[in-house]
Amino acid sequence: MPQMAPISWLILFITFSLTFMLFNVMNYYAFIPPSPKSSITQTKVYKTLNWKW
Repeated sequence: MPQMAPISWLILFITFSLTFMLFNVMNYYAFIPPSPKSSITQTKVYKTLNWKW
């Protein structure tokens, strides 16, 4: 029935959008960033730049 085509396209769009958003949210919250290691201390070397104008 061609009269029902817009409704099915709307349902497909809503289903795809919800699946896409659910997939992105799950991937966002599943990522665990690496924690910095406190036992290894890194010394930062700062070079001073003396500008002579």
